[in-house]
Amino acid sequence: MAATTSPAAAAAAAAAASVSFSVPSPPRGAACSCRRRHRGRSLLLRAASTAAPPSPDLSIQISPRASPPAVASLARDRAEDLQAESRAMARAAAATVFTPELLASRYGSRPTKVAQRAVDVLSKIGTFGLKLLLDEQRGASSAMKRARAIELRTILTRLGPTFVKIGQGLSTRPDLCPPEFLEELSELQDSLPTFPDEQAFACIERELGFPLDSIYSSISPSPIAAASLGQVYKARLKYSGKLVAVKVQRPGIEDIIGLDFYLLRGLGFLINKYVDFISSDVVALMDEFARRVYQELNYVQEGQNARRFKKLYADKQDVLVPDIFWDYTSSKVLTMEWIEGTKLNQQAAIEKQGLKVLDLVNIGIQCSLRQLLEYGYFHADPHPGNILATPEGKLAFLDFGMMSETPEVARVAIIGHVVHMVNRDYEAMARDYYALDFLEPDVDVSPIVPALKNFFDDALNSTVHAHRLHRQSRTPAAARCPQRPHVRRQPATAGRRTHSRPAPAVSPARPHPIAPTSAAARSRTRAPAGGRPHQRGRRSRTHRR
Repeated sequence: MAATTSPAAAAAAAAAASVSFSVPSPPRGAACSCRRRHRGRSLLLRAASTAAPPSPDLSIQISPRASPPAVASLARDRAEDLQAESRAMARAAAATVFTPELLASRYGSRPTKVAQRAVDVLSKIGTFGLKLLLDEQRGASSAMKRARAIELRTILTRLGPTFVKIGQGLSTRPDLCPPEFLEELSELQDSLPTFPDEQAFACIERELGFPLDSIYSSISPSPIAAASLGQVYKARLKYSGKLVAVKVQRPGIEDIIGLDFYLLRGLGFLINKYVDFISSDVVALMDEFARRVYQELNYVQEGQNARRFKKLYADKQDVLVPDIFWDYTSSKVLTMEWIEGTKLNQQAAIEKQGLKVLDLVNIGIQCSLRQLLEYGYFHADPHPGNILATPEGKLAFLDFGMMSETPEVARVAIIGHVVHMVNRDYEAMARDYYALDFLEPDVDVSPIVPALKNFFDDALNSTVHAHRLHRQSRTPAAARCPQRPHVRRQPATAGRRTHSRPAPAVSPARPHPIAPTSAAARSRTRAPAGGRPHQRGRRSRTHRR
């Protein structure tokens, strides 16, 4: 007796056959290996198509999103991505992690090198400070601002990546630096001198273990940007054809940074011991700064930061985070998705694309508030070189080497601080500094309250005044200034003497006395011929005369 097969069973068998015979394309490898795998895959698919009978039409259509092949493909892609990330972590296993003991062991026994570096740094910075002092004494500070700003940028560039990082931080502080210095220091964000391309390409081949022509079908002959720790090339992957940005670390940068932080820690010890007006632990601040910079030297860690940032904040359509290609990433080489965009400080170029700068600012504020208050994981280096405006109006974040976290207690304290500010509860605002760890619990905050009141009262009042002016500017003039109602006076009767008085000034807040606004008021008044309206029961001046 022949066995019968239902249409649903036949369709399920066909789907199972298609899943079992689907072979993913290899992400990379030699050309001959790819051809052999492709030939084997074609044979398997041809055998599956000849062996499986044609499936009949089904009355129930299955959504492609819920189909088993799609689910299996997503799971397979996720598994391959995790495996590629594991291989990248293995390549970065020897990455250096900062500890004070590491610096002491490396440079404590090399006093000559430490002394030479100290003399180099102190001579350059000391000479620049002396020039600023002479300009102040001569009264030429304003005239020499541009020249001194260029000189400072040159000095920081020559001193190396540690001081370039300091200059990048100053370039985003208009409260500390004049506009001329901000403009010059902003060039430290992505316009630094490059190192030879041969060294960069050799680093890529050494770190990834493959020749350059087997990885990329094309790569830019020179870097498109150069920052403090590395430089970026634009390339196209050979196996997928995708455009990527390849960041290569500067050679010998770890030794330079380690020596600089060894000197800065020594300076911090002297400040803690002999400078009384600085109450903070300068050595602890230097250690935290060094720990962040050493994390930036591990590009695999940066890729993991980007993946976490994308998972938390890229759910919004107006925020864009590039994908990481783990098969082409190591501790000194980072390959990520290429993103076209314009830096946020190029306002004319942004407006030329039909974008509004204010909309991008709003996107940035909302994303920053989510980073700071919702999840507490935030981008700690958001200068204009690391944030782009895409042609679609999205905000693209780059360079995830320096990230930080806000604990939940601090997030709650910040929210409470904002609420207290809005309510003008300045005593509670002062007490919030305990929860934020700005002040020790034994510090008296009562002297701070009057200062907070004076400052925030002025700020909030000016904000309210500016908001009112903005609303008035958007309100039509006719709606802001109601016109005086027009009243037609009765003509005087012949033979009677009339005495007309000028109408009193009328404010918009009350009606004109000769124009009653209600029917009841109109019923209580009468207008004699040639005279003014008067209340019933009283004689007008015309009648008395």
